[in-house]
Amino acid sequence: MADYPLRELGGKTPLETAETPYMDRIAACRMGLVRTIPEGMEPSSDVANLSLLGYDPRKYHTGRAPLEAASMGVTLRANQVAFRMNLVTLDLRSDNEIIMISHSAGDISTEESAQIVEDLKEELDLPGIEIYQGVAYRHLLLWENGPENALTIPPHDVPDQNMAPYLNHSSGDPVPELIRRSWGIMKDHPINMERRRAGLYEANSIWLWGQGKAPKLPLFSDRYGLNGGVISAVDLLKGIGVYVGFIPIHVKGATGYLNTNYQGKAEVALKGLSSLDFIFLHVEAPDEASHNGNYKEKIQAIENFDRKVVGTVLEGLKDLEGYRIMVVSDHLTPIAKRTHTSEPTPFAWASKKELESMPKGPIFTEDAARDSGCIYEIGHELIDSFLF
Repeated sequence: MADYPLRELGGKTPLETAETPYMDRIAACRMGLVRTIPEGMEPSSDVANLSLLGYDPRKYHTGRAPLEAASMGVTLRANQVAFRMNLVTLDLRSDNEIIMISHSAGDISTEESAQIVEDLKEELDLPGIEIYQGVAYRHLLLWENGPENALTIPPHDVPDQNMAPYLNHSSGDPVPELIRRSWGIMKDHPINMERRRAGLYEANSIWLWGQGKAPKLPLFSDRYGLNGGVISAVDLLKGIGVYVGFIPIHVKGATGYLNTNYQGKAEVALKGLSSLDFIFLHVEAPDEASHNGNYKEKIQAIENFDRKVVGTVLEGLKDLEGYRIMVVSDHLTPIAKRTHTSEPTPFAWASKKELESMPKGPIFTEDAARDSGCIYEIGHELIDSFLF
């Protein structure tokens, strides 16, 4: 949810503009900045969230796709490389001009994408390759002895950019070749013909990225003595949870978009705390709004998160003897850039006792977090302060 100041908002960020009374209550107790992306690493969600859970990404990160595989119940063999397989929209103008229109094929639904992925499984039939259906535009491809070190590009990093130089380069990289092979299968797929008639973006290409082999993460309970659960619509986050030993908690209507079931996530989190020590609750909607360059939806997503998630959780925690709660933006996704950046990101946390004292302080914004003077330059150390 963290961002840069926007001219459209009078020099304010979406977080500054949004009404966030519940996060402001927490921030009045304590807030600061945390560098979740170590210097030189890609500002990706897997890197950032490993940091937040106390795992040094420089030691444990292998790629996001193996984490998503774990969430889907797919176990990687030692010789398999997992790739995230997006369904995307490309404008195939010419051999020399291929524009990335949408990293999500216009927010294609899970039901629509399922039919496309099933046909890709049959028709993109190559030795050593397995395809698994995920949620919405996010899917998985396993490649036996695949190109683990191939150059790949996160599609949300390149909106409206010309991808022809990458797709047409002749270095022998098999990833662009496999992407191109999908075009003939997807061009006149019945789902795309329906979307074309409806004036929607078509899912006319796969896009492979985020590859890696299975990581080896120590259990969270072994490190911190706490049993945890994870709530997220995003396979990546659920996969991190699986690897660290969290219980994945399903929420009906959790989509990863603006229309996600915020209230349901909060209620399930509170229920989970009856048997678990720690809940990691993730909401994707502000990030998706940022990738789409939509500041109005981002403000709405932040306000929904504050009222329906943070507010519901704070109210539900009142009967517990003691608790601590943290709100944190895992990384910045500036509207102006429509992709992730690596600057330190704001967090706030408080205990029950601190909140009950009704503290007064600055509201939860990027500037206030910066002005606090509190910064964790080593991101994976933040959780130790929070827990202990």
